[in-house]
Amino acid sequence: MERRILVVATKNDKKLRELKRYLKAVRAEVVSLKEFQGAPRVVEDKHTFKGNAVKKALAVSRFVKGLAIADDSGICVKALDWAPGVKSARFAGHAKSDRANNSKMLGMLEGLPLPKRRAKFVCAVAIADNGRIVKTIEENCAGFIAFEAKGKYGFGYDPLFLIPKYGRTFGQLGLKVKDRMSHRSKALKKARAFLRKYL
Repeated sequence: MERRILVVATKNDKKLRELKRYLKAVRAEVVSLKEFQGAPRVVEDKHTFKGNAVKKALAVSRFVKGLAIADDSGICVKALDWAPGVKSARFAGHAKSDRANNSKMLGMLEGLPLPKRRAKFVCAVAIADNGRIVKTIEENCAGFIAFEAKGKYGFGYDPLFLIPKYGRTFGQLGLKVKDRMSHRSKALKKARAFLRKYL
């Protein structure tokens, strides 16, 4: 049986490597949008992670006339009315940086005790085939926002995201632990299980 091509709706090499790691047991060649000239640039303007993932998966699937997978993820903080949510990457403005985003969040939560710093990482994944959504998945990982950034692993809000079970941040715990329990790993494991049956 011929292996199909599964296009990841990103040109980001880090994201491609991560998805390839989870999807290596799938009967498909996993490639990124970089492999295709004239690929559409999809504006993530929906109000939910699922909405953005579905929009990207559909656009890319229609463009390649085949199978595409897209994800959208971010952090939601209860004390901030579950913001920044879909605006996580540009929380500190369009000249975005992890340091600026983390600094803004710490400033907004200043003075709040740990029980009031509840947060969750959310990841939505959408899979489309020839312009039709065939699967959506949403997973989350609960934790708290630490009082300061700690750790050198990961990216984004990882140095702030405190896991109660370990009393340490994702930035301190490293990839092995994060892979077991993160929002993205849980969503991508379900995506892998679906694709192994689908293909």
